[in-house]
Amino acid sequence: MTDRRNLFHKVWDLHSVRTLPSGQTQLFIGLHLIHEVTSPQAFAMLRERGLKAAHPELTVATVDHIVPTEDQARPFADNLAEQMMSAIEQNCREFGIRLFDLKDSRQGVVHIVGPEQGLTQPGMTIACGDSHTSTHGAFGAIAFGIGTSQVADVLATQTMAIGKPKVRRIEVTGKLRPGVFAKDVILHIIRKLGVQGGVGYAYEYAGEVFDRMSMEERMTVCNMSIEGGARCGYINPDQTTVEYIRGRPFAPQGEEFERAAQWWLSLASGPDADFDDRVAYDAADIEPTVTWGINPAQSVGVSENLPISADFSPDDRKGIQEAFQYMGLEEGTPLKGVKIDVAFIGSCTNGRISDLREAAAIVKGHHVAPGVKALVVPGSQLVRKQAMEEGLDKIFEAAGFQWRGAGCSMCLAMNPDKLKGREVCASSSNRNFKGRQGSPTGRTLLMSPAMVAAAALKGAVADVRELL
Repeated sequence: MTDRRNLFHKVWDLHSVRTLPSGQTQLFIGLHLIHEVTSPQAFAMLRERGLKAAHPELTVATVDHIVPTEDQARPFADNLAEQMMSAIEQNCREFGIRLFDLKDSRQGVVHIVGPEQGLTQPGMTIACGDSHTSTHGAFGAIAFGIGTSQVADVLATQTMAIGKPKVRRIEVTGKLRPGVFAKDVILHIIRKLGVQGGVGYAYEYAGEVFDRMSMEERMTVCNMSIEGGARCGYINPDQTTVEYIRGRPFAPQGEEFERAAQWWLSLASGPDADFDDRVAYDAADIEPTVTWGINPAQSVGVSENLPISADFSPDDRKGIQEAFQYMGLEEGTPLKGVKIDVAFIGSCTNGRISDLREAAAIVKGHHVAPGVKALVVPGSQLVRKQAMEEGLDKIFEAAGFQWRGAGCSMCLAMNPDKLKGREVCASSSNRNFKGRQGSPTGRTLLMSPAMVAAAALKGAVADVRELL
C-alpha cells in the first residue's frame, strides 16, 4: 500500500509519545537548542521544582543575541548582557549541557551553528526558544520556535505539548533570473500569502527552484516561514542535503552515515503524498524584492511603485496607511531611490558564507556612499574565519564596511548595534517591525544581502541587477 503521508506527518508520527487530554500531541524533541536570552527563566523553573535536565546530551547551547560584535571583552559593558552570559555559563555547568561560548570557535547564531556542526539532520524534531527555529526545516527536519515555559518542558522531559498543524505545499517552478536570490523567493511568497496566511500550517517548499538551491539558500527560505505565520517550514531531503551533512562534526560517520543517508532520503514526501492545501508560483514572476512597511508581507519588487491604500480591502487599509505613516513614504511612488542611513549584512537569515560572498561580489572595487554606516556581521566564528581566509573581510573594509565579530547584531538590537532616531536601514535580516532594530522610530527595509550591498554603494534602495 502506498504511503500517502508527507514528510511532516512521517516525522511527526515517529516522535509522537501520546495524545494529551487537550487534544495536543506530546512530541519527543530530538535536538534542543538554547541561547542566553530565553533560557535563564526556564532553568529557574527546573530549580524551583528540583528537576534535572532529562537528556542533557540532546541539548546544545550557544550565545548570540546579546553578544557585542565590536568589543567582546568580558565583563560586557552592558550589565544585563553580562548577567545573561554568566547565567548561561552557570546553567550549562550545573545541568551538564554543552555550551559554545565566545571562547569556543564553534560559537555563533544558534540557527547557523546547528547546521554547520552537523547537529541538524533530516527526520529530527528540533525546538529552540527563538522564532526562527524554522530554519532547520531546510534539512527535512520539523523545527519549532518555542516560548520560555516550553523550553523548561523540553529541558525537564525532552518533550513538548503541541497541536498538529495542517500542511500546505508551496511549489515554485521555473528558473530564477540573475540578481534574484532565496531571500526574494521567500519575501515574494509572504507577500502573496500574507503574514497570517500560514497560521495553523506547516509549509512544505517544493519544485525545481528549491531543488536547485544550495542548503544555505534553503535555510534562508525556511528561516522566514514564521514571518508568513506558519508553525514551521521544510524542504524534502535530497542528495544536496546528504552531501552538506557528510563529514560534519556531529554527523554519523562511515557506514553509519551511509545507512542514515538512505533513511533520510526515504522520508521525503512521495509523488502521491496528501496535503491540506497547495499553491504554486512561477520563478519568472519574482524580482529583487524589498519590504516598504512594518511587516514582512508589505513588500514590492524593486522596479514597482509602492501600493495605493485605496486598492486594498477596508479591513487591510488601516494597516497599510499606518505603515506608510510610520515609514514616511508616499503611496504610489517608487521605492527605488529611497535614501538609507545604515546597511546591515548578517543575521540567522543571511549571515552565512554564501551570503557574504554574494555581497562581496557586488561591493568589490566600489565604496559605500557618503553618510552610510555599513556593517557585515558573520553568523558564526567559523563563517568569519572562512570569509577571512577568502579575503572577503578585506574587500568589505576596502569598500568602507565595518567587519565585525559573530552574533545577532542589528537584526534585533539586544546588543550595542542599534539604529538611532529615524534612521533607515537596508537589512538582510528577517523582521521589519516597528522598533525591531533598536530605535522606536527606526525604519527597516528587508532585502537580500546583494541588494543591501547595492543600497550601501548607492546610498539608497537600488536594483542589484544594474550592478551585476
